[in-house]
Amino acid sequence: MAEIRTLHDAVADLIHDGDTLAMEGFTHLIPYAAAHEVIRQSITDLTLVRMTPDVIYDQLIGAGLVRKLVFSWGGNPGVGSLHRFRDAVENGWPRPLELDEHSHAGMANRYVAGASRLPFAVLRGYRGSDLATRTDTVSTVLCPFTGEELAAVAALNPDVTVIHAQQADPDGNVQMWGLTGVQKEAVLAADRVLVTVEEIVDSLVPRPGGVVLPGWVIDAVAVVPGGAHPSYASGYSVRDNDFYQAWDPVSRDRETFGKWLEETVS
Repeated sequence: MAEIRTLHDAVADLIHDGDTLAMEGFTHLIPYAAAHEVIRQSITDLTLVRMTPDVIYDQLIGAGLVRKLVFSWGGNPGVGSLHRFRDAVENGWPRPLELDEHSHAGMANRYVAGASRLPFAVLRGYRGSDLATRTDTVSTVLCPFTGEELAAVAALNPDVTVIHAQQADPDGNVQMWGLTGVQKEAVLAADRVLVTVEEIVDSLVPRPGGVVLPGWVIDAVAVVPGGAHPSYASGYSVRDNDFYQAWDPVSRDRETFGKWLEETVS
């Protein structure tokens, strides 16, 4: 059952050196505060998993904490490249970065297989692409009913999934709404789960399109108002577009990034 914890203690207890860590959120409810706590605690040798790694993973990669990235797209949305990500791939700075690249559909299906505790998922995909030749987590299977050849993707089961949500109740049940991506699947696929939330409420009020995660699938809930900034939490905050614009010059230069990290996160 979920416990209400401080962010510091939850990160220290649940995320360890060498873990496979998923921090999900699709432009919305991205758990930046938790990522910054990972940086402050210098938790390293991480394999990061995310459908759309953007600035949150650029920061973790630039901090030198990541050895591998499992993903389906990477960029600063609406702006351009992730320069700390590019520096790691192209120049091995601050350390070499191993890549396992997939399509969006492939990543989503990998999470679904992991959440279902199945070894793999099948889909029609990867045809006409060389992605399948660059990873050992894509193969093919023949449908036993039609004989059709289909793509097979290995299940994703992160050691830890971290997400941000709007509300939790005192028992650790969580509700999120608005634009939700694969947070639910990433939570159900993981061995350990941390959710940061905007607030604790006496009881969750069901709402159309809301996703409720029961406390028994969550290990810890930490109250972190604004914990998704510079992304947003529907009903609580708006996206800080200026931050994403400003991130481009910060991340282009190693020294400028280092000063930003020291002044803003450390």
